[in-house]
Amino acid sequence: MDAAEQGMWWYRALHAHAIAALPAARIGGAGLLDAGCGTGGFLARLRAARPDLPATGLEYFPAAAARARAKARVPVAIGSVNAMPFDGGRFGAVASLDVLCHAAVEPGPALAEMARVLAPGGLLLLNLPAFDWLHSAHDLRVRNIRRFTAAGARRLLEAGGFTAIRTRYWNALLLPLMVAQRKLLARAPHHGSDVAPFPPWLDRSLHAVTVLERRLMGLGLPFPAGGSILATAIRA
Repeated sequence: MDAAEQGMWWYRALHAHAIAALPAARIGGAGLLDAGCGTGGFLARLRAARPDLPATGLEYFPAAAARARAKARVPVAIGSVNAMPFDGGRFGAVASLDVLCHAAVEPGPALAEMARVLAPGGLLLLNLPAFDWLHSAHDLRVRNIRRFTAAGARRLLEAGGFTAIRTRYWNALLLPLMVAQRKLLARAPHHGSDVAPFPPWLDRSLHAVTVLERRLMGLGLPFPAGGSILATAIRA
């Protein structure tokens, strides 16, 4: 992940979607928390795109937290999203990208913690892998034990007391290729993760498709399915 996230098309697309979902206006509190920040790729890209926005990371694996600090040059605490080491109402926004799907995470308690550390009116931003039927060797390698639907994500956020919920699928144009890769070409349990270097021409091509898709979404075109779900909500 550390080696791939600065250049791989998937991470560039994910981070672009996440940054675009943040309001241009000033976020209050102590800025944004990246809950489950891994090795800091999103924090580094956020710092470059939004130098006005203070950011903090939270990561349970000490080696990854140390790498995130060095990469993004922001504070990164060590701890679990199931029980965060922060005061209530501290942050104006919480982002958590592909974290609720992880085997070590309990979605209900984690969402309750995200609500607790958010100030009233604060923004929650989630990215979630889509559709249980897409579970594959990749998920086994990265320890994903659950995938979601847009409707299911909405119900989860409603149960957590969030309002103004918006969910949308993305990585839709590449979904047929994703299905072919996950369910046909690399369906055996021993196959590795998709997080790996791609040939430059292929990486550029795949990223170009995600840029086109993001432009179409910006024009208001909804997609009925995709490989991922981006969700935003407000802490009441």
